[in-house]
Amino acid sequence: MSSTVVKTFKALALVLLLCNPAFGREALPAAEDPVLEQRVLAISAELRCLVCQNQTIADSNAPLAIDLKNQVREKLKQGQSNSEILDFMVARYGDFVLYRPPFKASTVVLWLGPLLLLAVGLFVLFHRLVRRRAAAAAEPELSGDEHERVAKLLAAENKTEKR
Repeated sequence: MSSTVVKTFKALALVLLLCNPAFGREALPAAEDPVLEQRVLAISAELRCLVCQNQTIADSNAPLAIDLKNQVREKLKQGQSNSEILDFMVARYGDFVLYRPPFKASTVVLWLGPLLLLAVGLFVLFHRLVRRRAAAAAEPELSGDEHERVAKLLAAENKTEKR
């Protein structure tokens, strides 16, 4: 190999090495009290990030999620129990803040909505298939004269296409 190719290869390898993204997660801050941090993470895993909405506040880096985690931490330091903290968050933000909302009258749509949509979709599909089958069965059969006429028309069309 020529020295130009080797130098180009080395430069390319250096660029690729320097541009290599890190695939690690962000390190959690070192906790003064590891037991407290475990409780914070356990409660945070039960609360929905109100910004992201598809993550828990334990998984989210949104500023609101960080604030909520800090609130949880402070309430635990004040001696509140897990259920008291969850009740406080529900009172402040509603049942939506819970990652697994309870089954009650105000959340019945959250729980049964997907099943209802599936049932409606299956009903519409079944109804259309039945109508299509009935329409296909209702098509009248051609009589012998109509068959002869169609054959003559097709034969005439084939003759004109060959010319």
